[in-house]
Amino acid sequence: MAVLQPTDRSAARAGGDGVRVNDFSLVVATANGTGSQTANLALLRSIFLQGVPVHGKNVFPSNIQGLPTWFHIRASAEGWVARQAPEIVVAYNPRTLHEDVAVVPEGGVLLLDDGLRGAPERDDVTTYRVPVAELMRDVDAKPTLKTYLANMTYLGVLAWLLGLPLDVVERALLKQFSGRRSLVDANLPVVASAWRWAEERLEKRDPYRIEPMDATRDTMLITGNDAAALGSVVGGVTLAAWYPITPSTSLVDALGAHLEELRPEREDGRDWAIVQAEDELAAIGMVIGAGWAGARAMTATSGPGISLMAEFAGLGYFAEVPAVVWDVQRVGPSTGLPTRTSQGDVAFAHALGHGDVRHPVLLPGSVEECFEFGWRSFDLAERLQTPVFVLSDLDLGMNTWMAPRFAYPDAPMDRGKVLRGDAIPDDFGRYRDVDGDGVTYRTVPGDANERGAWFGRGTGHDADAVYSERAEDWRANQDRLLRKWATARELVPEPELDVVPDAELLVVCMGSTRFAVDEARARLERLGATFSLMRLRALPLGRVAREALETHARVVVLEMNRNAQLRGVLAADLPEVAPKLASIAHLDGLPFTAEQVAAWLKPHLGLDRARLAKGAGA
Repeated sequence: MAVLQPTDRSAARAGGDGVRVNDFSLVVATANGTGSQTANLALLRSIFLQGVPVHGKNVFPSNIQGLPTWFHIRASAEGWVARQAPEIVVAYNPRTLHEDVAVVPEGGVLLLDDGLRGAPERDDVTTYRVPVAELMRDVDAKPTLKTYLANMTYLGVLAWLLGLPLDVVERALLKQFSGRRSLVDANLPVVASAWRWAEERLEKRDPYRIEPMDATRDTMLITGNDAAALGSVVGGVTLAAWYPITPSTSLVDALGAHLEELRPEREDGRDWAIVQAEDELAAIGMVIGAGWAGARAMTATSGPGISLMAEFAGLGYFAEVPAVVWDVQRVGPSTGLPTRTSQGDVAFAHALGHGDVRHPVLLPGSVEECFEFGWRSFDLAERLQTPVFVLSDLDLGMNTWMAPRFAYPDAPMDRGKVLRGDAIPDDFGRYRDVDGDGVTYRTVPGDANERGAWFGRGTGHDADAVYSERAEDWRANQDRLLRKWATARELVPEPELDVVPDAELLVVCMGSTRFAVDEARARLERLGATFSLMRLRALPLGRVAREALETHARVVVLEMNRNAQLRGVLAADLPEVAPKLASIAHLDGLPFTAEQVAAWLKPHLGLDRARLAKGAGA
């Protein structure tokens, strides 16, 4: 099974007494559409409420109901959040029963619905059989509701096994149901019944437990899409036009909810609008039109939607209209794997449009940066007067992450070079490079000063926005756009860079892969293997990124796609460093693990296989 992979790490990482406190991973295997997400998130939040760093990943199918789904939870006192193979498996899905039992590592834990027949017997794992049918027999609910409530049995048993008090689970359910007591009262009795059954009937024979910490104070649980939406509200969004597509739909849903709460309708109406267009082509057209009119406009989509936006993206680049496009990446090409994660749109989004086009791309690597880039993308789009693409991914966007309180912008909105009223000079020309940075001055339609009028077009034009096919006008415009690209290098966020003195190797990553890379690096350092690390936060490359690539003898670019797209972008931007750019490009739809990254880096660090395996288990 691709979703789960066995590991022998659990025994190696146990303490002297065999107890594993606040350090384990588990997977819940159920069927999509059975309501298991409520139980999964309540368990996640219960661990969080105990002050223990925790992270959850939902690996779900691209249908509404019936197919297998797995929910990964990792608790780590050290704060690691990358996906890792499970030590505890909850097997509640008959369709994947054999696979789920097989994936439990030696010494691991299996929580099994006792009503599922034919489960393989294993004497090398601790098995707890839960009598789900018996626990549900006296539950007073409609048969259809009972199917959903049955998942609360594993929540109750796991809570007892891990040492989670019932009142903590109750608080988690209250938060999960947004304070709706009636829903809590429908679910909690099943949880309590299973918890008490486990207390009375089970003998705890496994080493895993949760003990209270104080590591989640002043933090929250939030998805990347929710954070991006909140950042966009703070950034002053006034129009969002979109068409629903996984995994970006929840971003716009959250945007609407935050706007309703934070910018409610006034007597003169709303100062914002969310429009569901007939398709992604119409959506980006609305965004470009609104940006031309002076609005802070955005859309959210994924790879197939980006494919439809190419022509308007080129128009935005050449007519120089600010816009923000969130691309929550999934696996392509074509429909691909709609509910799996990737970094497969980097090259495409960076050069979306025919002809000589280049777009700034922001690469958030945490929910904090999803929030930050939510507002910063608007500032950048208006400073540069161009579409800006923000490339998140499904793992970051749809999964639940811990985050500190977000930092509110420390400066007013940057609207860029906008002229209004009497500030518009008599000789105003829309595409005149007055300052020499390639960024011209613009006016907003409706200004009372008629000197500011100009004709927006996607055809050849001169510095005054007058139609022109003269070769010298075309070359002059293209040269200016290259100067603007140089300015963009100075405005985009610099990378996160950690240089190890005398290190020959620089590892480059982006986005959500940073979590597995960070953990792998810590493990490899225990073997004495060190390297510099650079996480790119944006394209084009700024000074810091370029110098790091130039000054290290060897560079490995690690990314979640097949064709080494980021490496290709770097090689094109810095041809002189291309020969030393090695590639680690991998895509199977699942987030990277630290074990994978450590193994991939092994040949570049001179570590033999046996030594690496020992270090990965340390």
